[in-house]
Amino acid sequence: MAETSHWTGSEKYLCDPALAQAFHMARTLGMPLLIEGEPGTGKTELPIHYAKDRGLDLEVYPVGSKSNVEQFVARFDHVKYLRDSQIEILNAQREEKGLDNKLTTGDRNPESLKDYVVKGPAAVAYSKPNSVLLIDEIDKAPREFPNDLLYALSHRKFIMPESGEIIEVSEEDMPAIVITSNREQELPTAFKGRCIYHYIDFPDQDTMNKIIDKHHPGMDEKVVRVALDVFYHLRRLGLERAPTTREILNWLKYMSQIAPAEAVKKISGLEGIGALIKTQEDMERVGRMIGADESFGTNLN
Repeated sequence: MAETSHWTGSEKYLCDPALAQAFHMARTLGMPLLIEGEPGTGKTELPIHYAKDRGLDLEVYPVGSKSNVEQFVARFDHVKYLRDSQIEILNAQREEKGLDNKLTTGDRNPESLKDYVVKGPAAVAYSKPNSVLLIDEIDKAPREFPNDLLYALSHRKFIMPESGEIIEVSEEDMPAIVITSNREQELPTAFKGRCIYHYIDFPDQDTMNKIIDKHHPGMDEKVVRVALDVFYHLRRLGLERAPTTREILNWLKYMSQIAPAEAVKKISGLEGIGALIKTQEDMERVGRMIGADESFGTNLN
């Protein structure tokens, strides 16, 4: 039976009640959880921290523009099968000549096709009910990829190539599946219909403060306050790429190596701003706005 307790976060991951409810519902119903939201809101971190906190095996499939079901589920290693078949022939010929030493196939048997099936993360996770499967950034995949997953999600089974082996799990034993999307493209309606859906809103300042406390416990309160003021000020500027949770955590990780009073000065002066701003256009825009607002730095202290 898969692990379906109501998980509300861990020492390092703040899981808001709505997300925790959606995740619990998905696991209880044996359905994938589809999480959408802007980058850096903790979508990918949820299954990683859940698996770590519960001591469960985690399988990860990072989706790309060339992703396909064969990579995700399983592929048949034709090269290895052909090589081993040739070795069997060579060994038979050597035996006819009275030669004792044989070439090895590494305990594989060409008559057993399943020996040549290389399982991907999906097949591995389906073979271990009490596991976690992360399909990360599915919106990067070709359009047919989510459509090709419909059968597996509906019937909870995969058929292995060539060997015909069936890997199947019940609704109760379905591994915890989390699918993330940054909404670079809209997913098919039929695919969304097979999932429990949740959209992660970007954390407000109070929530972000709690997230920071989980990652940097005991950090100087003034350093955190000033950093948060800068961070949310930048997010309100309408930048091409607004800074994310991951980035303020990295910025503060760097500032934690500095004495608090000095860190406040550096943050107010936007030192290390490259941890938050990621494009030349945004850097120039921030520079122009700061130059036009002479009170920007003083208002943060």
